[in-house]
Amino acid sequence: MTDIKAQIKEFRIGDKVRFQRQQRRLTLQDLSDLTGLSKPLLSQIENEQVVPPLATLLRIARGLKVTIHYFFEEEDNSQKLMITHSDAIPPGLQRVSSGDQRPYTYHSLAQGLRHKHMEPFLIEIDNTTWHDSLLFSHEGEEEFLYVLDGEVELHYGDERYSLKQGDSAYYDSGIHHGLVATGLSQARVVAVLYST
Repeated sequence: MTDIKAQIKEFRIGDKVRFQRQQRRLTLQDLSDLTGLSKPLLSQIENEQVVPPLATLLRIARGLKVTIHYFFEEEDNSQKLMITHSDAIPPGLQRVSSGDQRPYTYHSLAQGLRHKHMEPFLIEIDNTTWHDSLLFSHEGEEEFLYVLDGEVELHYGDERYSLKQGDSAYYDSGIHHGLVATGLSQARVVAVLYST
């Protein structure tokens, strides 16, 4: 993992969380109460010491009454079209939670584009053994997955679904869900989150 802190700074997620919290005149304790996240974790996110997983960002977004897209857009950008060439995909965010490394690396495919209802990601999923700590949910969102390479197992509620290259899934993200790569190597998936 090459200089993850530099990659985090590019997104400025911590600055954006702090800015929105201060705009709303919330203390860290207030935001903790709104999100159910600990004060130390929120402080680490604001100080860019921790890369928040997507589910954590969604909880923060709901607590601050902003969309998840806010964390991936540039303030002065009014583009109506964004093209991301394969050789220019932005650096990824490694999913880390409670100090544990998670098997996902997220690459925003519309980083900087403002006022969007969808957030597309390229997700690289490492081959690992399933455990329930990989489950997460986010209310008010729908999600679409398309498997580019490899094989994945989608855990959705109490069900499991095997997906291979070319397969897709569309679901309500409010139900607990998670992915693991099940083939011999890493899998790559395009995921699109839609805020309803």
